[in-house]
Formats: sequence, structure tokens, C-alpha cells
Amino acid sequence: MKIIWLGHGSFRIEIEDRVMLIDPWLNGNPLFPAEKRQEALQGITDILISHGHFDHTNDTIEIAKETNAPIYGIADLMSYWEESEGVTTTGFNKGGTVNLGNVKVTMVNAVHSSSMMKNGQIMYTGAEAGFVIEGENNTIYFSGDTDVMADMEIINDLHKPNIGILSCGGHFTMDMKRAAYAAKKYFNFEKLIPCHYKTFPLLEQNADVLTEELGSNIVVEPEVMSPIEI
Repeated sequence: MKIIWLGHGSFRIEIEDRVMLIDPWLNGNPLFPAEKRQEALQGITDILISHGHFDHTNDTIEIAKETNAPIYGIADLMSYWEESEGVTTTGFNKGGTVNLGNVKVTMVNAVHSSSMMKNGQIMYTGAEAGFVIEGENNTIYFSGDTDVMADMEIINDLHKPNIGILSCGGHFTMDMKRAAYAAKKYFNFEKLIPCHYKTFPLLEQNADVLTEELGSNIVVEPEVMSPIEI
């Protein structure tokens, strides 16, 4: 299995028979090298969307049309995109599971917000979410944009993820201290990958606090387009 950070909250995950993009934001992403776009999109089979904010959805429709990859996410936004954009989607909701080839993806709760701009107006796009991804004898918890929440205990009890991908840049999501608290209180990760940081000066620029709290044997600071092999 390969987990590849595309910068900010965007990932490419190669697992079982799938190559999934999660929250793809390539165009305009300050951390993503534009010349790597085709490499990032090579062989994509599925696109997962956690919520509607631009830094998670801006390239989704273009990528879906270019690759013919179906989009999976909250039912409200998926229905809207399928009708308005003519792309193939599957809408589901928190607690629901979809089978993507040999991979199981369950939508779980997050605490954030979800909207996008449409014709100069804010349009709400259903609820924010995270995902639990199971395959190759591993279980990944992708938090999406969220603060610490008590639901993390339920997620761990039901799924027992051994790999965490946590948004922890602060200001819009948990910061490193809060993410460390969540990891220690609710989970037993073998590996923890921070994201949604470094992108802007407003966000945390390193994961030092997370590493100090959990240890360098657990925290893996990702490098853009450099595969983390599990």
C-alpha cells in the first residue's frame, strides 16, 4: 500500500485493486508541483470527497471528467454534482459503507463545516465527514477537516484503525497539540500522518509537537509526491 501526500489535505492512496484520490486540490495548491499532475492522476479509479470547501473540491469535476473516475461523498453534494455537472457519483452518508473493488470505505463523522461558492453566493453542500478505508490488512482513518470529538472513540471501537491521517494545521482544524491529544486518548495508531498544514503561513509549519507527544516511530511527516509505503 502506498499513501502519497499531494499537499494540504489531498492524498493519493494505492491500496488493493484501487487507486484513490481523496479531496484532490492540485491547481492553486501552493505545495503541489504543477508538473506532477499527470503522475498524481495516473490510474485513478475513485475519488473521495470529505466536504465541499474549495481546498478539497476545486479540481474534482475536471479530474472526474478527465479520468472517468466516479466520485464518492455525502449524498447531498453528490446528487447536485451528478445533475449539474454530468459526472458519475455515489452519494452515501455517515455510517454507510461502500465497497470499491477489494476496499471498504465507511463514512464517519467530522466536526467542521461544508460549503462552496456558486454564482457569487455561498451554497451549503451537506455535512462534513471523514473516512475509514480498509484493505491489505490495514485500516486507515482519514479524519477530514475536524476538531477533536468524542465520536473518535466510537470510530476506534468499531474499526480499530492502525493508520491515521489527521488534519492538524490549526485555525480551521485541530492543531498539532489537539491532534496529539486525540491520538493518545482515542486511538492506537502504528503510523500517524499529519496533513492540512504548511500550506499557508496561518497554519502550523511543522509537526514537531505531534512528534514530541507520540514519538518519531509513529509520526510520519509526509513529503509531497513521495510515497509512504505500508
